[in-house]
Amino acid sequence: MLHRKIAQKIEKYLSQQSDRIMIVSGARQIGKSFIIRHVGSKLFSNYIELNLINDKSMREAFSTVNNIEDFHLTLSLYSGMKLGSYNDTLVFIDEIQECPNLLTLLKFLRAENKYHYIASGSLLGVTLRQTHSIPVGSIEIINMFPLDFEEFLIANGIGKEIIEYLHNCFIRNETPKQDIHSRIIDIFRRYLLVGGLPAAVNEYLNSHNLVKVRAIQRDIHTLYAADAAKYDDQKRLKITRLYNLIPSNMENKKKRVVYKDIENKNWKKANDYEEEIEYLISSGISLEVKAISNPKFPLIETESKNLLKLYLNDVGLLSYILYNLNPTPILKDEKSINLGSVYECVVTTELAAHGHKLFYYDNRNYGEVDYLIDDYQSLHVVPLEVKSGKDYRIHSALTRFVSTPDYHIERGYVLSNSSEIKENNRIIYIPVYMVMFFNASGPETEMIPI
Repeated sequence: MLHRKIAQKIEKYLSQQSDRIMIVSGARQIGKSFIIRHVGSKLFSNYIELNLINDKSMREAFSTVNNIEDFHLTLSLYSGMKLGSYNDTLVFIDEIQECPNLLTLLKFLRAENKYHYIASGSLLGVTLRQTHSIPVGSIEIINMFPLDFEEFLIANGIGKEIIEYLHNCFIRNETPKQDIHSRIIDIFRRYLLVGGLPAAVNEYLNSHNLVKVRAIQRDIHTLYAADAAKYDDQKRLKITRLYNLIPSNMENKKKRVVYKDIENKNWKKANDYEEEIEYLISSGISLEVKAISNPKFPLIETESKNLLKLYLNDVGLLSYILYNLNPTPILKDEKSINLGSVYECVVTTELAAHGHKLFYYDNRNYGEVDYLIDDYQSLHVVPLEVKSGKDYRIHSALTRFVSTPDYHIERGYVLSNSSEIKENNRIIYIPVYMVMFFNASGPETEMIPI
């Protein structure tokens, strides 16, 4: 079974009495149902799963439920003899957005304290906006993503000792041992091919057959494209076109969404596609990176909605689209192939999985820096530049950015294939895989006294 860090959060929630119902939000095919099923069935003797996306009759039955009494009647119809007490019964509502009326009921289900509840959801942001009575204060939404690189390392037999060693190297600015770096960068390149979708990772671990891995990625990419368009007939073509344009946009120099290309209409602007873009992001299949021209902590105060980059939610999907069955550009680091978009995609997915809101720096006078993140420990902005080639020390925009007095930058990072960790003029060079150590919240703690 694949190690998923989110399992600890789910188990902690289910093991204590909470005043909220947890909803695990994220794209389809990332393992939400599996991990909730695994943890839930382990902790509760009576485990009930309501699959609202695959079971049509169940979905139809629950779609008309508007009060607690009807909910319990319908629940008993589909749960059989599994219903017990609060202490031994868990009800898992899978893909709750299929019955938005149940979102409104969560507040009352939690208040009566009859059973434990947990839910999963895709397109949750869209559904919540369309729900008339949002159960504020009664739900806790946590975001789930495909396997991040640390989880992929564990799946490939890399123990906690090695990961802790690398983390200490990152903290102390010490170059890791060459043999360890070589092993980790080799696995990292395979991660660029396989990505973090559980079905693809399991197939890789079982067969190491790229043809079989790519077949899974092809099917999931097709599923995502279909999901992105099936909920709104009026916006179907625009959503699908936006999603299909993401790889080609990432191959462009600026990598930004070009609004006039979506429908081949020169007069179209960002405002014309706000709902469609939000749809892709809320579904979890796309990640957004917003522009900042005047960086100040916190970055969200100065974001630009017009200059936007969209990335796929999984680097394996991108490498499948770009290189299909040829692993050579990635595994052999071909000089003739620019892997910039692949490296940016993996950094985007890693930062998002670690809780960061994503921004990039765009300034007509100073140039562009790949990523800006908030450092909540120092209350400063941290710039990151991603380099896929051997010229990783050439970064004029980052140098100007760090040197600008008004920005108050304490340090910046360059991420590359090099094993060297070195600091020069407040710019720290680190191996690209160490992006897994950029945790948005800093060290986890049980309590912060105030």
